[in-house]
Amino acid sequence: MAGERSTRHAHFNLNYHLVFTPKYRRRSFYGPARERLMEIFTATCAERDWLIRGMEVMPDHVHLFVSCPPKWSPSDIAKILKGVSARLLLQEFPELKRRGHLWTNAYYVGSAGNISADVIQRYIENQRKGQVDDDGA
Repeated sequence: MAGERSTRHAHFNLNYHLVFTPKYRRRSFYGPARERLMEIFTATCAERDWLIRGMEVMPDHVHLFVSCPPKWSPSDIAKILKGVSARLLLQEFPELKRRGHLWTNAYYVGSAGNISADVIQRYIENQRKGQVDDDGA
């Protein structure tokens, strides 16, 4: 699963587990907003040669497991993903705009090699199991 990748000048196996939460941990991501957020993350990563190894969008937080070339710092990855998604989601879903900022300033990042990458992927895949989807109320 988590294998070595390469660019013109580097061989790497850099995998980051990122967790983002909406401001005030509001339950913002359900239905069309959830689907659109996943599309935005997928497109944003594809444009930059970031490989999504796992993603789960819960109503009140997001897990993303991504492999990125070494030129990208984890803080830049988080800043770009949160910035692009906030701009587009707030434009497309006016009801989110009434709440002010979309994301908190904080985020979690953990790095993973070959062994712990599988554990993180299973954790992300199992996030939704046992959870009941709600309408965000």
